[in-house]
Amino acid sequence: MPKTWFNYHTTDDLRRNAEQLGIDLPLLEDREEIKELLARPVIMRSDGGREWRIGNSLAIHPMEGCDGELDGRPGELTFRRYERFGAGGAKLIWFEACAVVPEGRANPRQLWIHAGSAAGLAKMLEDCRRVHEREFGTRDGLIAVLQLTHSGRYSFSNPLVAYHHPILDPYPYASLASLPPRAKLWEIASDDYLAALEDRFVEAAMLAREIGFDGIDLKTTHGYLLAEMLSARSRPGAYGGPLENRARLALNALRKIRARVGDDFLLAVRLGVYDGVPYAVGADGATGIPRPHETPYTHGFGVNSENPMQPDLAEPLQLIGWLREAGVRLLNVSLGNPYVNPHLGRPYEKPNEGLYFDPEHPLTGVARHFAATMQVQNAFPDLPVVGTGYSWLQHFMIHAGAANIKLGRVKLVGVGRGALAYPEFARDALARGELDPLRTCKTLSYCTYLMRQKDHPMGQFPTGCPPFDKQGYGGIMKQARTAARVTPKS
Repeated sequence: MPKTWFNYHTTDDLRRNAEQLGIDLPLLEDREEIKELLARPVIMRSDGGREWRIGNSLAIHPMEGCDGELDGRPGELTFRRYERFGAGGAKLIWFEACAVVPEGRANPRQLWIHAGSAAGLAKMLEDCRRVHEREFGTRDGLIAVLQLTHSGRYSFSNPLVAYHHPILDPYPYASLASLPPRAKLWEIASDDYLAALEDRFVEAAMLAREIGFDGIDLKTTHGYLLAEMLSARSRPGAYGGPLENRARLALNALRKIRARVGDDFLLAVRLGVYDGVPYAVGADGATGIPRPHETPYTHGFGVNSENPMQPDLAEPLQLIGWLREAGVRLLNVSLGNPYVNPHLGRPYEKPNEGLYFDPEHPLTGVARHFAATMQVQNAFPDLPVVGTGYSWLQHFMIHAGAANIKLGRVKLVGVGRGALAYPEFARDALARGELDPLRTCKTLSYCTYLMRQKDHPMGQFPTGCPPFDKQGYGGIMKQARTAARVTPKS
């Protein structure tokens, strides 16, 4: 098994390897053309004529820092991170997942939007905009979207599931063989709870608007509650069975938000269009293998039921049509569940400790992202779609992103892990048409390692990029390593 996948010195090297793998990977060479394409503004319009202008075609993905206060307010590192993003040059900043109820937080330091945290969230937003204005002379064209979430199965205090999943109930993580018998009796979120949760999303959106965000996103990806609802075929009642029921929670929340806040508040969704199947670490302690599953496989969204290793976007495309009718004017496409098949969403060079090496060439994962995004963008050419899967390409990610924009396969290029390592990537891309190879994320999973470390006085270590942001996270990484060594593992 190769330990180093990324061995490309030129775009020709990358292109040849893609051709050898039978992968469609468009790449642009000309720096001026790259600059021109990435600098294109993106326009969104509501049915009532409200217009939002994203000043260029580069976006920061919602990347949780796990660095808030216990009451849900942003912490010191949260403010620092969004100031760095504001100074970075991307014109769409997708603020990270913010829980709408306390029991919906994925960790005790996840942001939580409520009256007591509103002032902190407002300061975080204003600091981001102020720094952007200082660096670029204007706030015009800077769009800030706040992601709203309920973590569902992965809530740290009171996990709730959409339905009993035959694989995820006993195997909720790729790194654990199983849970001890009856160690966790998963509680299914009742219809009454979900109906009330719709209104919690509405209240959160109204507060986000008061704070000053341009819009909100319903996090409907990565195995969290809104995403898991989309595969709840076995669930009885109003929220299970046919797709219109499985989508009811998200669609009702969006329709209610639109009714309450009007037509001048941007609605967005980050949608997981392919869940895949859960994976496990193989017997050799390194290889990633799919968990045993039956076919037809009915426990994933966007999955070919007869061959669940392959996407089938028929239902996701149908849902996106409904989302547009509900007022969504911006879509961010994602894949997989980072807890059980992290290679799908985040192709990597090196896995987080205790997880598996990428079971496929990471370029295959990048191409899967690009193909799914292209299918969505082609089906809805008037809906701005943010693409994902670029970070593994390192300094060549803007060559691929500009090519996808040129071909009409996506409207915006989104960067997640890469922005933690290199928050100024957009500034350099737009000024020079190239990135610094010494600054780009190497997908070595240090950020994921910190995200999974809980032996901290606040119950969660903050996460960032220790190799490229030593000032912010070098000491934190040492503390996490020390805690991991001295704390016995069950």
